[in-house]
Amino acid sequence: MSETAVGILGLMVLIVVFLSGLELAFCMAIIGFLGYSLLVSVQAGFGMVAQDIFDTLSTYGFTVVPVFILMGQIAFNGGIAKRLYDSAHKFIGHIPGGLAMATVGGSAAFGSVTGSLTATAATFSSVAIPEMDRYGYKRVISTGVVAAAGTLGCLIPPSVPLIVYGIITEQSIGKLFLASIIPGLIVAFFFIAIIYTWCRVNPSLGPKGERSSWKERMVSLKGIIGVLIIFIVVMGGLLEGFFTPTEAGSIGAFAVGLLAFITRQINIKMLFRSLEESLVTACMVLFLIAGSAIFGHFITVTKIPMIAADWIMGLPLKPSLIVVFIGLIYLVGGSFIDDLAFLMLATPIFYPVILKLGYDLIWFGVFIQLIVMVGVIIPPVAMNVFVVRNVTHDPLSVIYKGVIPFLLSFVIIIFLLFVFPQLALFIPSFLRQ
Repeated sequence: MSETAVGILGLMVLIVVFLSGLELAFCMAIIGFLGYSLLVSVQAGFGMVAQDIFDTLSTYGFTVVPVFILMGQIAFNGGIAKRLYDSAHKFIGHIPGGLAMATVGGSAAFGSVTGSLTATAATFSSVAIPEMDRYGYKRVISTGVVAAAGTLGCLIPPSVPLIVYGIITEQSIGKLFLASIIPGLIVAFFFIAIIYTWCRVNPSLGPKGERSSWKERMVSLKGIIGVLIIFIVVMGGLLEGFFTPTEAGSIGAFAVGLLAFITRQINIKMLFRSLEESLVTACMVLFLIAGSAIFGHFITVTKIPMIAADWIMGLPLKPSLIVVFIGLIYLVGGSFIDDLAFLMLATPIFYPVILKLGYDLIWFGVFIQLIVMVGVIIPPVAMNVFVVRNVTHDPLSVIYKGVIPFLLSFVIIIFLLFVFPQLALFIPSFLRQ
C-alpha cells in the first residue's frame, strides 16, 4: 500500500472513530501514531508522540490560550454580561426589537472580553431571554437572536479560534485580532438591521420596551467603563508591542478579576470555579493542538498536503473559485465536527494552498472564522443552537426558525470580504505603518 493510500485510509478511520464518540484530540493522536509507526517505525512513532506533546505543553507561545480563556471565564462568572446588556437596554430598548438589538450589542461586547461563543450564548440565554419574555417578545426571535449573536465571540477579539489559527499558520495574533474588528462590527450591524426590519414587518415579535432617561443611560455606562478600559489596554498594548499576546491575556485576566472583585460581582468560590473551568477548557484546546501536531506529522509523511495542494491548484478554476471551494469544505466539515476541532484538522492541509494562490493568510483567517460562525448555528452540530435549547428547553424547530434570517448577514459579509479584502486588512496595515 502506498503512503498516500495509507494517509487516505487514516483520514477515513479518523472520521469513523470520531463519530463513534471518542474525543478528536485522542482520535488524531492515536491514528497519527499508528500511521506514522506503519510508514516509518514504531520507535520513531513513540519518539514523535512524546516530542509533539512535550513541545505543545512547553512552548511559551501556547500559553496565550489558557490566559485568554481564564479572562473569559472570570468575565463570565463575574456578571459582566449582565451589566453590558443592561447598558445596551437603556439606550435602545425603547424601539421595536430594541431588547433584541441590546442583546446583539451586549453579546458583541461580552464576546470581545471572553472570546467564547458558547459562553456568550449560554450567558445571554439566561440574562436576555427572560427579559425579552417579560416584554412580550416571541421566543422565535429571542432564541434566534441569542444563538446567532453568540457567534460574535468567535470573531471579535480576543477569539480563541483566531488564536489557534495564528498558532497553526504562524501568523501574528495581534494582526488577526485587528483584522477581525471591522467584519465583526459589520456582522453586528446587519444583525441589528435584520431585527429592526423583522419587528417592523411583524411588531408582535418584538414590542417596544420602556424608554430610559438620559440620566439612567449615563449611570448605566459606569458598569461598562471598566470593560472598555480593559479592552483598550489589552488591544492597544498588544498592537504597540508593549507586551506579547500571553502578557496581554495575563494583564486582561488580572484586570477583569480585579474589576469583578471591586464591584463585588465575584467571590473566592466563583474565582476557583473560573480557574477550574479555564483549566478544563485550556487542556482540551492544548491537547487538540498536540493531537493535531501528531496527526499532522503522519499526514505530512503521506504527502497528502502536497498532493492536495497540487490537485487543487491544477483544477481548471480561477483562484477565487478555489478559495470558495475550500470555504465550502470548512462549512460542511464544521457542520459535522466541532468547529474548533475541524479548524485544527483542515487548516494544516489548506493553508499552503492559500499561500500558493497568493492570498493573505490574515485575510484567510478572518474568512474561515466567518464560515465557522455559520457552522455553529446550522445543523447537524449547531453548537450555539443546542446551548440555547439546553438553557431554555425550547424546541429546536423554534430556534432554527429564529436563526434563519441572520444567515443572510453572513452571506453578505462573506461576499463583501471576498470582494473587498481590505475590510480585514485595512486596520492591521494602517496601524502597523
